[in-house]
Amino acid sequence: MVLDLATLSTVERQYYLQHVIAPRPICFASTINAKGDVNLSPFSFFNLFSSQPPVVIFSPSRRVRDNTTKHTLENLQEVPEVVINMVTEDMVQQTSLASCEYPAGVNEFIKAGFTQEAGTVVKPPMVKESPVKLECRVLEIKPLGTEGGAGNLVICEVLQLHIADGLLDENKKIDQRKLPLVARLGGDWYCRVNESNLFMVEKPNTKLGIGIDQLPSGIRNSKILTGNELGQLANVHEPPVVDAAYHDTHLQQIIQYYSLNPEDLEKELHLHARTLLLQGKVADAWQVLLAAELPI
Repeated sequence: MVLDLATLSTVERQYYLQHVIAPRPICFASTINAKGDVNLSPFSFFNLFSSQPPVVIFSPSRRVRDNTTKHTLENLQEVPEVVINMVTEDMVQQTSLASCEYPAGVNEFIKAGFTQEAGTVVKPPMVKESPVKLECRVLEIKPLGTEGGAGNLVICEVLQLHIADGLLDENKKIDQRKLPLVARLGGDWYCRVNESNLFMVEKPNTKLGIGIDQLPSGIRNSKILTGNELGQLANVHEPPVVDAAYHDTHLQQIIQYYSLNPEDLEKELHLHARTLLLQGKVADAWQVLLAAELPI
């Protein structure tokens, strides 16, 4: 299916885009107006865009059905400060409740059962239950249109970052496994971040990866290894060479059992390498694959 967005209604565009551009982090924004009325509302059009200066952006869009604006946006136009409270799994139902369109002047902290906690440098209160809070100054509000569905980019400078001590390791670094964030998908769908679905991908460093095009042809054209697995192998800064001291009992068994059948030997070596790659053992996988290049 190919969709021409110019031919779709706003509702249809939003439906497809929100399902495929996901997961999206949730900006749980607390704001205040000039009269002192507090508002609390979640937005999933949100992300980090700069670290110097530290800038995040979220977008309270105009309502599709009647082209009205949200209380969050109106508050920010009066008092350009906001606290962005990160949303974890144990507060997601209350966060969803806060998205209800209560009348102006209704405090969603009370409706959703959250506790107000005074900010240190901005006027809006923080959500005490959130383990991470960002106190922000609004630098600019950039409207993207005047029709229903049009976004309003709220460009914020992060002034203070509050992190619960329980999220930190002994070096005061965040242990990602301890921060059970949730994120928005399309429709009523959310997803959770927890240790069971976390995985690591080694970043290329300043030394460039050799690239898939530089892998030996027998590896590059493997019928076993996937593109992802080839990417792992190609993320080394120089082609590995055979390590004479390398020992792997299963590797020796493969060579011993399949040495008379080169095709089966290659298959078994690639299967073993795949197992090692799934365990993150890239150097070991290379040694196994290099064994296929050696004369038997």
